Amino acid sequence: MSYDREDLEPEHRPEAVKQRLSQPPQVNSMPDAILGGIDGCVTTFAVVSGAFGAGFSPTVALVLGVANLLADGFSMAVSNYEASQAQQEHIDSVARREYHHIQLIPEGEREEIRQIFRAKGFDGELLERVVETLTDDHDIWVDTMLKEEHSLQPVGLSPLRAALTTFFAFIIVGAMPLLPYALSGLDAVTQFLASLLIAGAMFFGIGMLKSLVYHRPMLRSGFRTLLIGGAAAGLAFISGHLAHALFGLN
Repeated sequence: MSYDREDLEPEHRPEAVKQRLSQPPQVNSMPDAILGGIDGCVTTFAVVSGAFGAGFSPTVALVLGVANLLADGFSMAVSNYEASQAQQEHIDSVARREYHHIQLIPEGEREEIRQIFRAKGFDGELLERVVETLTDDHDIWVDTMLKEEHSLQPVGLSPLRAALTTFFAFIIVGAMPLLPYALSGLDAVTQFLASLLIAGAMFFGIGMLKSLVYHRPMLRSGFRTLLIGGAAAGLAFISGHLAHALFGLN
């Protein structure tokens, strides 16, 4: 998405910039929602495809789909929570180490700040003023070291929010391909084809949503996500069909 100068000027006026930068950083839950949605749809439709390929009844496909939906959704949410928590603990550990280093060898830590900003083009008296200003407050000093030396962002992480977002996106999107199997009066082929269309629409929709958020080409993003989900479902179908042929599953 492109903007004209007239569109950008209001939000770049001094008062607007000051107000925007004074607000606390917002937690971006969209990556967790996209991850949960795609994985949920892949999980349940893979079960449906495998069951259909193996010749199982629609009831078996529904039971397996619901069981996998709940178990995998919980597992993925816990995994995302643990990953976010581990990242936060790592940031806290590095921050504590930097505070300790500042207490023990402040001149060495100042030299790190000096070299970091010299590499950015600062020099002479201006460089020394920057070093003095940043190292005058230990919190700002450590925050700068986290970002510049360790490439860590000390704010914006919420493990619980990440886990809940992943779980609900997984459950809501993942339940969609199972809807035809919850309807009575449809034969197995019709249920599978309806599930296939719904899953395809979910994959394509998630890809388009991702493109709107991150300003990427909509159709390309939609088809890319559809291709990834279709490949996973295809593998599940082939596996189920081969298992049926090799082991005589009924």
